[in-house]
Amino acid sequence: MPYFYKSSAVPKRELIKGATLRTMWGDKIMMSLLETDPHSVIPIHTHPHEQAGIVMEGEFEMTIGDEVRHMKPGDCYVIPGGVPHGVKGYSMKAVALDIFSPPREEYKPETKKVTSEWKEVKK
Repeated sequence: MPYFYKSSAVPKRELIKGATLRTMWGDKIMMSLLETDPHSVIPIHTHPHEQAGIVMEGEFEMTIGDEVRHMKPGDCYVIPGGVPHGVKGYSMKAVALDIFSPPREEYKPETKKVTSEWKEVKK
């Protein structure tokens, strides 16, 4: 397993229409560069993994549990496993760095279909 990565050389994988990932991981942690197109939507969903992140570029609306925030570059978030969350894009592309623990097996390149576990959670 490599110790150094050039993020631009890591292949992009489509998460859902309008959102792509570049993932790097170790045994207990995964880093994911998430890029979203303008007005893209990552529906409210849950997963057992703990997730933390920082907005690198652009802006978007993020829902975590019952809270909704306008997120800008430098804003951070921490999402405990099992808590519903989602993103609605504004009129610009956005980039966020997400960290997952443990690594999400379905986000590793060996997994053919990233979107298989994405199910919208009804509030």
